Amino acid sequence: MPIPLFNSVASWFLKKRIHQIELFMKYPNEVQQELLHGLLSSAAKTELGKKHDFESIKNYNDFKNRLSVVEYEDIVDQIERCRKGEQNIFWNTPIKWFAKSSGTSNAKSKFIPISIDSLEDCHYKAGKDMLSIYYNNNENAQILAGKCLRLGGSSELYQNTNSYFGDLSAIIIDNLPFWAELGSTPSQKVSMMSEWETKMEAIIEETLGEKVTSLAGVPSWMLVLLQNVIQKTKKTNITEVWPMIEVYFHGGVSFHPYRQQFEMMFKGTDLNFFEIYNASEGFFGMQDRNESNELLLMLDYGIFYEFIPINQIDRSDESVIIPLSEVELNKNYALVITTNAGLWRYKIGDTLKFTSLSPYRVQITGRIKNHINVFGEELMIENAEVALSKAAREMNLNIVDYTACPIFMETNVKGGHQWLIEFTHPPNDKGRFVELLDHYLKAENSDYEAKRYKDMTLSLPKLEIAKKNLFYNWMAQKNKLGGQHKVPRLSNKRDFTEELLIMNHSSL
Repeated sequence: MPIPLFNSVASWFLKKRIHQIELFMKYPNEVQQELLHGLLSSAAKTELGKKHDFESIKNYNDFKNRLSVVEYEDIVDQIERCRKGEQNIFWNTPIKWFAKSSGTSNAKSKFIPISIDSLEDCHYKAGKDMLSIYYNNNENAQILAGKCLRLGGSSELYQNTNSYFGDLSAIIIDNLPFWAELGSTPSQKVSMMSEWETKMEAIIEETLGEKVTSLAGVPSWMLVLLQNVIQKTKKTNITEVWPMIEVYFHGGVSFHPYRQQFEMMFKGTDLNFFEIYNASEGFFGMQDRNESNELLLMLDYGIFYEFIPINQIDRSDESVIIPLSEVELNKNYALVITTNAGLWRYKIGDTLKFTSLSPYRVQITGRIKNHINVFGEELMIENAEVALSKAAREMNLNIVDYTACPIFMETNVKGGHQWLIEFTHPPNDKGRFVELLDHYLKAENSDYEAKRYKDMTLSLPKLEIAKKNLFYNWMAQKNKLGGQHKVPRLSNKRDFTEELLIMNHSSL
């Protein structure tokens, strides 16, 4: 089939899906309730379903009263049994893939179950929806006339006795339908390479001759790849290498610190930025409007959503947990999910807020354990990203990476926050940057502002400028280059920062 005809036919099929998306946008709570009953019915004959008598659950309140909210540590024994070959424990179809995830704040590996249902009805469905929404918003789109340059994790699939584990990206690529593989670059062989720097060279070698029309991957690692491409080709702009690129699909980390650098790499072009919200546990949301920082919550991916108000996260009383129909605008919630891979009322650790209730749109605000609240300041990643972005833009700076932690109170010494920031070029006036950062943090967070009042509780932030590639080298030491691996942004502890400070002061 000629490319233009294929492009036309494919775009027609993609646009048909828009009507289904409009349906759950119009009837969100009905779709979610029906989905919950479907999940309960599917798992009724499993070990977990029999234990909690899923067949007798008639409504949401029954479900809520029957099952407790869990974290990974609560279900690790069930998952380990499944990894060793036992089936029908928490889901009715065989589970042989496990996404290995360490998160940002815990070195201990988690093995998140992936079913064929979650691959087909969540992850791959989301991939098609990204294209559907993009084509619906951009009628002259031509991304199907070329290939998507995908950047997954530095990973391969490892075989356990009766199962496989690795990065989610490795599982997805290993099971990709043929139509998706045909439209992607680099090849599966290169995408599955485990050694990050060798893989980087192979990706560049394989993709330079391809007609790339879109990019997909985590911003921090995609930026490294594009910088290497420019260095190798000696071009000044990525569009000199791939002139047909029109969109970058990004997720995994906040785009705030990286946006300016991407804009510089595509200077003079109208590159579209399209944000997605996915994790090892599932695909949750995506940008459904051009130039928007809100994500449409996807309600028909086999995931039932619940929410815990963040100010009540430590309460044992489950009455504080609410379904989608009871959320409020601009309140921070911890996300709880029930999925078609056998996670039941699972707290994934993300926090978000609703920016719209009709349809349901969200913004990611951070991680439950990835914030600073030592002095009652409740500093969330969302606040940090906005403040850093504004301060950097005002001084014409680009931030490569950063982390922040508390400075604990001592006798006659007030507490504060220490920021370790890597810039492409350090600020000429370090003090001015600190003042701007402090100013914008106050503007974004009233709790922080209150604690900073007349320096009564918090003193002015302290800034340590990181040397070039500090964070990259630190991640390399931990064998966490590529993929979903992230630099911990905010922490109530000093562990990460102290390690980085030692490296920063080292002459090696």
